[in-house]
Amino acid sequence: MQVLAFNPWPLQSHAISVLSRLLGRRQLCFDGISSSVCSHSQPHHNDSSNADVPSQPISIQRSVRGHSKNLDRVMCNSIPVTTRRILFASLFMYSCYHPSSRYLSAQAAGDPSVTVEEVTPPVFPSAPLFPVEERIVQLFERNTYSVVNIFDVTLRPQLNVTGVVEVPEGNGSGVVWDRQGHIVTNYHVIGNALSKNPSPGQVVARVNILASQGVQKNFEGKLIGADRAKDLAVLKIEASEDLLRPINVGQSSSLRVGQQCLAIGNPFGFDHTLTVGVISGLDRDIFSQTGVTIGGGVQTDAAINPGNSGGPLLDSRGNLIGINTAIFTQTGTSAGVGFAIPSSTVLKIVPQLIQFGKVVRAGLNVEIAPDLVANQLNIRNGALVLLVPGSSLAAKAGLLPTTRGFAGNIVLGDIIVAVDNKSVKSKAELYKVWDDYNVGDKVVLKILRGNENVELPIVLEEKSS
Repeated sequence: MQVLAFNPWPLQSHAISVLSRLLGRRQLCFDGISSSVCSHSQPHHNDSSNADVPSQPISIQRSVRGHSKNLDRVMCNSIPVTTRRILFASLFMYSCYHPSSRYLSAQAAGDPSVTVEEVTPPVFPSAPLFPVEERIVQLFERNTYSVVNIFDVTLRPQLNVTGVVEVPEGNGSGVVWDRQGHIVTNYHVIGNALSKNPSPGQVVARVNILASQGVQKNFEGKLIGADRAKDLAVLKIEASEDLLRPINVGQSSSLRVGQQCLAIGNPFGFDHTLTVGVISGLDRDIFSQTGVTIGGGVQTDAAINPGNSGGPLLDSRGNLIGINTAIFTQTGTSAGVGFAIPSSTVLKIVPQLIQFGKVVRAGLNVEIAPDLVANQLNIRNGALVLLVPGSSLAAKAGLLPTTRGFAGNIVLGDIIVAVDNKSVKSKAELYKVWDDYNVGDKVVLKILRGNENVELPIVLEEKSS
């Protein structure tokens, strides 16, 4: 097949030579480049291989050079140095990224011995979907209207030099919680806006919700409440009820490893993307982007990427079993290990955020030693009590703090090793146990006081944030 290509070098060389004289201090450098390019592009009359290439008449070349010199003087006198620099930079970027500067136009001779019909393969009609495929399609079509796109108002997409829109980390997903316009997402999705301490009712995000015929409508997302400890946040939009399709919430407590699950979200800004996988593990500790550890996480191999955060993890019936929140990766993209906050936790946190704007947690208003301090004090099992405020219920119940003796030595306080026969091995496990209780519940603490094992009944109070 014969390919004919157009050689643009003669025109480009003349353009470069003109520009080189226009750019002042760059004249010597670019005159050298343009002269070498021009000499390279000029055909040699003694070369028989170039005999068919028509050469430019010398008179035309001299005329062009004469006109270009006059034009150069006018341009150099009228255009400031700074403007010439900008002009040069613009032409350089244009030559780098304009398709015509990278790809030469070509014409192919083709094969006239065949017809279009002869080289067109037969097209077979689409067969009906398999039952498994049909079920997944229906699940997606039914639940995709319950998934929204969320953009942190303090972040803006940026356009890089290649023309690709870079999606900020503050873009994510969310789910429609009810017909009152409440939207549930991750704390870290709007974390940048929350770091500025917005007041309740303040706009912190833009929410895109899918309407009929694939049209997305944009709304302002006002802050209702947020809980950093569980990486959850609630927004509210003013949308009509026909646009709000609440998601069905399922039970995460009955999940089994190996069952199928689906994730819907907006990874890298590609809205309403479906991925399918299985439940890979249960009761995982999730190390959230907010810097806290969330217990009871659901692990899945369904692809979860940046932008999926805040979106739903669904079971094979289309019920919400988790809110996608994190991935374990070294590249920033899905490596087959994703995590979701279980729906049992979501059901506890979200109603409180809607009603109170915060989470009311049961526990003890005492200071527990961090694990690092406990290890330095040779405590390998239990939660060491450091401080006990005098006005707290713990002080009234007789819980002892850590103090210093007369000689300056450290006298260890009570070490909580169990709550109602639920083992406690660290500070994190103690806080995880508190999630199972409400304010006012009576519990029995099993503590280690010196060399004695003591049982201490106590009433749980609201923990201060």
